[in-house]
Amino acid sequence: MNSNSFENQLNADDDLLPEYSFDYQKAKPNRFANRGEAKRLNIVVLDEDVARVFTTPEAVNKVLRALIESMPQSSVG
Repeated sequence: MNSNSFENQLNADDDLLPEYSFDYQKAKPNRFANRGEAKRLNIVVLDEDVARVFTTPEAVNKVLRALIESMPQSSVG
């Protein structure tokens, strides 16, 4: 089997045309793309007992911010 017949066999099941014309006037913005300032998310997995108490990201962040405020400030330098 030469490479041309192999390529023909692969392309036989391919519905795509070699070239498509795209009407950019009908395009819609990608709702998953970052808009404006990118917000960085860090994923943290909570243990089950902690997740039962802190059920929303807002609750976790509120408690962690309170903990940060109560921590002594270390001198960096």
